[in-house]
Amino acid sequence: MSTAHTVRPLRRAVHAIRWYVRELSGEAVYDRYVAHARSCDPDAEVMTRREFERSRTDAREADPREGFRCC
Repeated sequence: MSTAHTVRPLRRAVHAIRWYVRELSGEAVYDRYVAHARSCDPDAEVMTRREFERSRTDAREADPREGFRCC
C-alpha cells in the first residue's frame, strides 16, 4: 500500500474526531452563530466568543427548563 492510501484515511479519521469533539464540547456552536449572523447581515456586529458564551450561560440560568445545575 502506498503512503497516499495510508494518509488519506488517517486524515479522514482525524477530521471526524475533531468534528465530534467540537460538537460534543459545544465549541462549534459559536462558529454556527457567526456563520448565521454573517449570512443574515454581513455588516452586523457579531458578539465575541466571550460575549456569546456569557449570553448562552445567562439564557440557560434564566430558564429552568434548560436543565442548568450549579453542581
